[in-house]
Amino acid sequence: MTTPQQWCRRVAALVVTAALSGCATTQGNGAASSADPFEPFNRAMYAIHEPIDDNIVRPMAQAWVDYVPSPVRHAVRTFFGNIEDGFSALNGLLQGKWEKAGNDLGRITVNVWGLGLIDIATEAGIPKGDEDFGQTFGHWGIPQGPFLFIPLWGPTTVRDGTGQLLRFVWSPTNEIPNVALRNVIYGLGAVDLRAQALGATSLLEQASLDPYTFVRRAYLQRRQYEVYDGAPPPEKDDE
Repeated sequence: MTTPQQWCRRVAALVVTAALSGCATTQGNGAASSADPFEPFNRAMYAIHEPIDDNIVRPMAQAWVDYVPSPVRHAVRTFFGNIEDGFSALNGLLQGKWEKAGNDLGRITVNVWGLGLIDIATEAGIPKGDEDFGQTFGHWGIPQGPFLFIPLWGPTTVRDGTGQLLRFVWSPTNEIPNVALRNVIYGLGAVDLRAQALGATSLLEQASLDPYTFVRRAYLQRRQYEVYDGAPPPEKDDE
């Protein structure tokens, strides 16, 4: 059984790997090759992902939207949103973003009155901080490392993937002793998360002759935007 100390050591090793990988890949000649040195492998993973998503995951997400009552869907989304607010508050504190951290803590406090299943905070106009470990690592100056595409996970980078692993390991959902119940809760969260991206899937199909390149560019640009709070430094080509 893996102890918390072992997890911490593994996570630390992943963070170091992210830094070293990022330093190595910044020496590429072109933007695409520098950010995506494993493109052939990633494209193969994307090719595996597409039919699984098209034939299994997306239909499940569409059925979730079509047949599950809206109050139930919103309750599931709010439940997981409260967990995300907790992690966002932690990352806001780690980055010194006190206002965002305060807003996230305020959202959690307010939503307690809705038993964690009614999003009172949004109705009250309290904004989400939307900070995560990947953004914290970027704020600390750790390079993003290579782009990766993982079937059923989606696009990520070494830095963001490390943050997502931290998020998973420390999730309070893992503390639920009943394995079956825990898996059902994780499944509901995954289906609802995919349902939120149904509109983006339609956009992807209409917008690009090469969906993989579109996904990579959109993901990397969005993450750059989020790490720098909407004011990323100009790219070398732009300069």
